[in-house]
Amino acid sequence: MTSILILNGPNLNLLGTRQPEVYGTTTLADIEVSCSNWATDNGCDVSFMQSNHEGALLDAIHAARGVHQGIVLNAGAYTHTSIALMDALASVEIPAIELHLSNVHAREEFRHRSFIAKVAIGLICGFGAHGYLLALDAMKQHIED
Repeated sequence: MTSILILNGPNLNLLGTRQPEVYGTTTLADIEVSCSNWATDNGCDVSFMQSNHEGALLDAIHAARGVHQGIVLNAGAYTHTSIALMDALASVEIPAIELHLSNVHAREEFRHRSFIAKVAIGLICGFGAHGYLLALDAMKQHIED
């Protein structure tokens, strides 16, 4: 069975209350329910992890090797700063999709730079919580092709 890891980085545990005008009112728990429902409907297994700590995200990426066939990563602010996350994704050789709730290209200039994009198979941004389902669809298609 296809297994996809959904990793969420810093501050995403505050979804639903953190800047709802930017990130919406859907909570991370709501997103996990939607993704679990998608997985059931699509014959996949989906695992979730959120951490505010870069090292924990690195450990999760390393542990995904041999377990998951794809990673959906919303690295939050680490997208723009973490060479370590980029290196980890490149090292495990698992296809990854970079995901953002907001359209990072319509925001502050510093958000336009992504270290994750350099090793991701694609980028989904600006669709709010629905972006997770788009990412799962895209990853499933990529794995099956």
